[in-house]
Amino acid sequence: MSGFIDEIDELVDRWWERWRNQPLTDRVFYTASEAADFSLLWHTLGVAQAIIEDDPKTAIGLSAALGIESALLNGPIKSIFDRRRPLQPTARPLNLRQPLTSSFPSGHASAAMLAASLLSRRASGPVWYALGAVTAASRVHVRIHHASDVVGGLVVGAAFGRIARRILRQYGA
Repeated sequence: MSGFIDEIDELVDRWWERWRNQPLTDRVFYTASEAADFSLLWHTLGVAQAIIEDDPKTAIGLSAALGIESALLNGPIKSIFDRRRPLQPTARPLNLRQPLTSSFPSGHASAAMLAASLLSRRASGPVWYALGAVTAASRVHVRIHHASDVVGGLVVGAAFGRIARRILRQYGA
């Protein structure tokens, strides 16, 4: 099975190559990837939504969910998998933090899906999911993750999102 997944990852990586080393796409994807480090993008958007709605529970619920997601994903979940990150054959055109954890699943993709799920409860869902998709795809673009890592992260994030929505609904957040 892993041979098949590796082949798909290589196919996606070769296809994506056309978008790399293009000033505009590099700027968009490197910025998205860096902004989402430590879920800073999502925490910031949660605070902004809380200020606009005059409801701090929005930001508190999102930040709590992201903290739990990060602890579980970067702890026990990633420790199950010991997947190497993609090789970067040349210097990156822009600076980027290199994570030390296992490549599978993508924490950026997981956090993006979780955040989109929670942020969309009160505002335009497609916008949040589109931003999440750009963030998730950025990890393939910058060669920090394989495509299957991102898909795995999206699935994990969707599951965390469903659970978080139920729990937060019970507490009125």
